[in-house]
Order: sequence, then structure tokens, then C-alpha cells
Amino acid sequence: MRSDYLFTSESVSEGHPDKVSDQISDAIVDLMLAKDPESRVACETMTTTQRVILSGEIRCAPMYDADKPEWAENGGWAPGAKEEIEKAVRRTVREIGYEQDGFHWQTLTFENHLHGQSMHIAQGVDAGSEGSNKDEGAGDQGIMFGFACDETPDLMPATLDYSHKILARLAADRKSGAAPFLEPDAKSQVTLRFEDGKPVEATAIVVSTQHKRGYCETGEYADPAKYAELRDYVKGVVTEILPDGWLSERTEWHINPTGAFEIGGPDGDAGLTGRKIIVDTYGGAAPHGGGAFSGKDPTKVDRSAAYIARYLAKNIVAAGLAKRCTIQLAYAIGVSKPLSLYVDTHGTAAEGVTDEGLEKAIGSIGALRGLTPRGIRTHLGLNKPIYRQSAAYGHFGRQAEGELFPWERTDLVDELKAAIG
Repeated sequence: MRSDYLFTSESVSEGHPDKVSDQISDAIVDLMLAKDPESRVACETMTTTQRVILSGEIRCAPMYDADKPEWAENGGWAPGAKEEIEKAVRRTVREIGYEQDGFHWQTLTFENHLHGQSMHIAQGVDAGSEGSNKDEGAGDQGIMFGFACDETPDLMPATLDYSHKILARLAADRKSGAAPFLEPDAKSQVTLRFEDGKPVEATAIVVSTQHKRGYCETGEYADPAKYAELRDYVKGVVTEILPDGWLSERTEWHINPTGAFEIGGPDGDAGLTGRKIIVDTYGGAAPHGGGAFSGKDPTKVDRSAAYIARYLAKNIVAAGLAKRCTIQLAYAIGVSKPLSLYVDTHGTAAEGVTDEGLEKAIGSIGALRGLTPRGIRTHLGLNKPIYRQSAAYGHFGRQAEGELFPWERTDLVDELKAAIG
């Protein structure tokens, strides 16, 4: 590992068009899990000017069953189900804050192209390839990664953690009225200088935020005084969030560097579910698997195995067994047992601790049930409607409505210490 270097991560706000799509997709996951904890959902969302389109496959008996004759005239949907989905979509857009001519929760056009789950996918997930009385199989093949490090109290990479916190603060101030000149779309980027492997200084801060008319440095409606208000507000937020001493006269600032940012969100650029996977995970500080998270129920190991990998990595670092930890898991569709478990502590393991020893320790903990898809969901309690909250400002290092997401708990520390000997 290098000890002295610059590293950068970015984040995007809940009003970014791709994040709008992620949150809508996860609102549908939550809706169906609330109806049936064993629902199967793979919901993709596309957003653009005054339009939201859903597609994908589902299985949720209280809402959709193509084989029910009494629902046939409604395309397999239960009475009121399609309307309930549309309400969830519009409610999500409203809560994000879009009431603009180019994207308004009340007047946007909505299309629902969700359909039943493929029976060939269902048979592998439900029974597992080994037989009907075996544990269920993974919802897809793939590789998943988890990561933790001691750069922040949340055990997250500092560049990403602070990028998220800047935008979350902007959104909170926008909604509370403390910053009424802000609109929902925004991006941030934090560059830190590392010395002896630790972040010590912010060398560059980039914040681009959508704003009310006139709060820009250039453009038809530019107002220098209003721009100065926005600029000083953003600098104040960053100063409050970053640790003392990290900002200096050497820090390079770029606040709305392109000028006016009045047209934003899905009106400014189309959004798609799953296009911000590095923002969702570790900001480039760790590898990422092949799949996105949002819009998928927890039988999809793209989501659930990435969560358990973060959980394991975080507990290893929290236990003091390493300062930095990457974990990889791999699965085959329809097969319950993971194909591989890989631990890499990047040379930071505590004295007497080895990566191989950590792999064995994880495998020995019975509560994890061999890291099968069912075992993961049971241990973390993932069959609950908790996912809309995860779909902005990162899936890791965060709380959900005042409580840590289950994959952020550090309740495995003692067992890991005991297992490692």
C-alpha cells in the first residue's frame, strides 16, 4: 500500500436523476416486501422530463398473480395494485422535492411495465439446484465485495464519507427552509491528501448544486450577490463537516464551476436505476462486484451478499483485527453455498492475525449459516421494507431512521475475536 498520496471520491444527491430512479425502484421493493416478505422484485426505473417508466419482473401474491382468473382482466394485478404502485412513485418524487415544470410529482406521466418473474429464475431461487428440500439458491451468479477501514468513525473511506455528508446536509437544509435557494439535484467531490496512510488535508472540494433562478455567477439571470450567498453557504457547510484543520488556504474550491445550474434532475438528464454503484459503495477505495443494489429484493445476492460482506469487513475492523479489510464472496445462480470467500487485510492485520485465519473464523460462526442466501437474510433481517432509505447517500456507514442499517451493526466483534483465538 502507498502511504502518501491524493485520493478523490464523489457523491450525488437524492435529486440526481439516477438517484431518483434508485429511490423509486427501492420504494417498489419496500411496497412489495411490506405486502409479502417473500416477494421477488427486480424493478428498473427510467426518469426523464416529466416521465417515469418502470420495468422488470416481480412476484408478490397480494399484488400480482397472472394465474388468477379473477385478475385476468387487469393483467394479473390485484384490484388497486397498479394504483398503489403509482402512488408510491409519486410520493417518492414528492418527498425528494420535485415540483418543477420539467419534473413534477403530481403531473408527470407514469408507465408501469412490471411483469411476472421468470419461472426458470424462480425455480433455482426457491429450491436450489440440489433439490426441492434443499436451501434456496442464489438469485444470480456474481461476485460481491465488502470493505471497511479506520479512516472515519463510520469505518468508511473518508473521501466518500464526507462527500455524502455534504450533500445530505444540503438536502436537510433545503427541506427545512434553512437554504431555500437550493433545488434537489447536486453532486459533490472531495480530494484528500494522505500521509502515512491517513487523511490529513483536503486539497480540493467540488460542489455543484441546482439552485433557484439567479443564484449563479454566469448566465442570463446571474446575480453576483445571490451567487456569493450560495457560495458562502456551501463553504460553511463543508467547513462544519470536515475535521478541524483539513481546510486551508491551499484548498482548491469549485462551487458550481460551470455557472448556472437551474435545470436539473430528470429534466436536465435522464436517470436510470443502478448507474451510481461506486457512489453506493466505497467511492473507488475498494472493488465493486458486477451488480447494482437498488430495485432488487434480498434474494438477489448482488444486494444481500454485498451487505453481509460489508458487515463482516466492518466487524473485523471494529474488533481491532485489522485497520483495513476487503472481503469477496462469489455465488452461482440456484446454488445456496458460496463458491468462494476471500479476505484481504492489505497488510494491516493485528499481530497474530492472518487473512486465512479470518476466513476460517468467518466459516466457523454458526449464526452466519454458511453465508447462504437464506442465512444472510435471516441473520441481517433483510426481508423488511428498509431499502428506500438506503438508496441515497450510500448504502454503507449510515443510519436508517435513527438506527443503523442491519449490515452496519458491530455485534459480531466478540465472536470473531473468539474464533480467531
